[in-house]
Amino acid sequence: MAAVAGIKYTKSTNGGRGFVRVDLGIHGDNQLLADFLDLIEIEACMNEPKRPLHEIIKEQNQKRGLDV
Repeated sequence: MAAVAGIKYTKSTNGGRGFVRVDLGIHGDNQLLADFLDLIEIEACMNEPKRPLHEIIKEQNQKRGLDV
């Protein structure tokens, strides 16, 4: 694989797939990278309990002292 500035690949201890390190100072404005990271965060939340949006809004308004 060709070297790209700001991206480093490391292998796992058994020589298989490892990690990719991305310098966000160089690639932080890359929209594809941002979308990829968003998808990782979404996947991490897939099994969290679901709540209706109106309940969350009501709770946040109460915390702020708003009667809406």
